Amino acid sequence: MTHSFTSNVARTRNIIFSILVSFSLAIIPNTAYSETQNILRLGIVTFLSGPAAGPFGVPAANAAKMLVDALNNGQVPEPYNEIGIARAQIEIVLVDESGGVTKQVIEFRNMIQRRNVNAVVGYISSGSCLGIAPVAEEMKTLTVFHTCGTPRIFEEADYRYVFRTASHSAMDGIGAARYLLDRFPDLNSYAGINQNYAWGHDSWRDFEDALNILRPGLEFKTHQLPKLFAGQYNAEISALLVKGPEAVHSSLFGGDLEAFTFQAIARGLHNKTHLILTTGETMMFQLAKQLPDGLIIGARGPYGAFANDTPINKWFREGYEKNFGLPPTYPAYMMGQAILGLKSAYEAAHKGNSYPNTEAVVDAFSFLEYSAIGTTVNMALGNGHQAITGTAYGEFGHDPDTGVPIINNVITYTPECVNPPPGTNTVDWIAQGMPGAKCD
Repeated sequence: MTHSFTSNVARTRNIIFSILVSFSLAIIPNTAYSETQNILRLGIVTFLSGPAAGPFGVPAANAAKMLVDALNNGQVPEPYNEIGIARAQIEIVLVDESGGVTKQVIEFRNMIQRRNVNAVVGYISSGSCLGIAPVAEEMKTLTVFHTCGTPRIFEEADYRYVFRTASHSAMDGIGAARYLLDRFPDLNSYAGINQNYAWGHDSWRDFEDALNILRPGLEFKTHQLPKLFAGQYNAEISALLVKGPEAVHSSLFGGDLEAFTFQAIARGLHNKTHLILTTGETMMFQLAKQLPDGLIIGARGPYGAFANDTPINKWFREGYEKNFGLPPTYPAYMMGQAILGLKSAYEAAHKGNSYPNTEAVVDAFSFLEYSAIGTTVNMALGNGHQAITGTAYGEFGHDPDTGVPIINNVITYTPECVNPPPGTNTVDWIAQGMPGAKCD
């Protein structure tokens, strides 16, 4: 199975970021929410600076701006064609996620206490989400995590006001393990390189545990753990080359992923092993001309190159490319998915003439199932606060006639194949052999 795409790759991230900055200045007004004004102030948090901004933060912010503009003007296809959120106009307060967890907690409090934000959608870093969740609960502020992946959010605590509209990272690791064994049934050895913090540790654990449950006896070679935003990976690449694994798993993201990939390519690692990059889809358009064929890439779900060809996906993809010069990658899809989830919850709670309060929206959001951009989201885990979706992996390539980026050998996995069932701890579920997984 092959997915192909066209794009204008001449525009740079700097141009896209400049567009974003001009938009952000226009969407931070000084009016607070009131029912008489029919305005909902929405905090949007994403990386606008630092190594995660270009591949992650800016696409997410671009998607938020485009989608909010379209919602406010009633231009989104059904079932989201009703103006705004429950007929209230949306105003964005845009916040940079860079600077660490302590800074993000301060920024979160400021959004609520000083900038009169009614709800927050945001956070790419797992560290940010772990730090923000208890604060959101303390402040009773509806908060929707759109990208961060650690399963610990809802497996180690219960929250009423916090939701996550994307699957957690166990899906990525389980899907990667299944893809390697489905695609390369004679695989004998494996290794990994992941960032040395919550996201990297969780991602590797779930991948390795699933791989060994699905195929006991595989030879482990090495696991490299560079620090977050290390930038230089020569020592780790040397270790991988010396150990010679048949497959290398990596959940590196953003600038770290790009730096590692190009340094690995320069030393020929991709010719000696199957590189499976769980966040690799973020590179496929911006860096298409520099990437070799054969990299195995994922999009942390059915997003971007792997999204279903639905009317709303067609609208989103065409509008995004028209506005920003490149097709949307999965951070843009995840941001859009979170905003549409928020809209769905508000409108499910909207009864009569009064605007729904936070408590009513939280009740409506719990266990919600809704159509997103090219997939269906089911808030099935975490007592109705954690989403599940399916996922897919494939091999990056270039169309031999046009040179545009394509995805070959795509394998999709259903939500029930790659996510634990409700009430089950991920680590325990994998260790038990993933009972009840439905992969037909």
